[in-house]
Amino acid sequence: MSRKEVVLGIDTSNYTTSVAIMSAEGELIANIKQLLEVGAGECGLRQSDALFLHTKNLPALMRQAEPYLNGCVVRAIGVSTRPRNVDGSYMPVFLSGVAVAESLSAALGAPIYRFSHQCGHIMAALYSSGRLDLLKRSFAAVHASGGTTEVLRVSGNGSGFDAELVGGTLDLNAGQVIDRVGVMLGMPFPSGAHLEKEALRYEGKIPKRKIAVNGMHFNLSGLENMARGMHKDGKDAAEIAAFTFDFIGRSIIAALKEYILAYGDTPVICAGGVMCNSIIKNMIKNELDAYFAEPSMSSDNAVGIAALALSSYKSNIEIQ
Repeated sequence: MSRKEVVLGIDTSNYTTSVAIMSAEGELIANIKQLLEVGAGECGLRQSDALFLHTKNLPALMRQAEPYLNGCVVRAIGVSTRPRNVDGSYMPVFLSGVAVAESLSAALGAPIYRFSHQCGHIMAALYSSGRLDLLKRSFAAVHASGGTTEVLRVSGNGSGFDAELVGGTLDLNAGQVIDRVGVMLGMPFPSGAHLEKEALRYEGKIPKRKIAVNGMHFNLSGLENMARGMHKDGKDAAEIAAFTFDFIGRSIIAALKEYILAYGDTPVICAGGVMCNSIIKNMIKNELDAYFAEPSMSSDNAVGIAALALSSYKSNIEIQ
């Protein structure tokens, strides 16, 4: 009996260790993740601490993956090696995933394919929203998380895609602001889900402050200052939370509308942890032809990395 063929994806981002297994037919078999522990009141992790935690987490995640791999043959391994597809893009946290991927590649005789964390996010959104057809054309993408808030022009290149940075935040990232506001309000880090829950209970009129948008770029540092001012003035946490998400949503929409003016009407793929926020998601969908990853594939994951590895592997087989 022939063994089932699979590909393996590994991603070690700032705050999540991830392993994904996908069949040669593109069926997701496993999406295994472990959040990195952040101390109470802290707004992040040092790279050295995150690297250490990934090193601890990966053996445990591979043990969880073992039942899914039993009886299978690993045909390819994908791994995230850097934040973005640009020269000089580097973060130490990815070294732990690369070390495991390189070791598995050598032991199993499976080819290894290297991608950026950002491309993994975009591919996960394409995969889970059923829009893999966009790999044959150019489209707009937003990658919004704690470490990145960017507007991208994406073009397929056969096995994956190239992503050109054309806009986004000029200072704080959307996830940074959300976490800082959440921690200010006494919420644990990461604060996105807790702040969203608070915002959804707000029934009043959301204060409208002028957003700071210039073309496809925008600023969010002023939002943090305004939220702190509201907190100092005794505003309810629900109002501050609703104001925070509304400001971020309006900023992103304004930048995307400028994208459409510059490059023409196009679908928008929304990726990254911030894009699983229901408030921002509904705001964007009401204004644009937008597609979102499923929640489990919106936050950091290795599914997109596995899908990219599968695409690259198939392309190489066809060439041969």
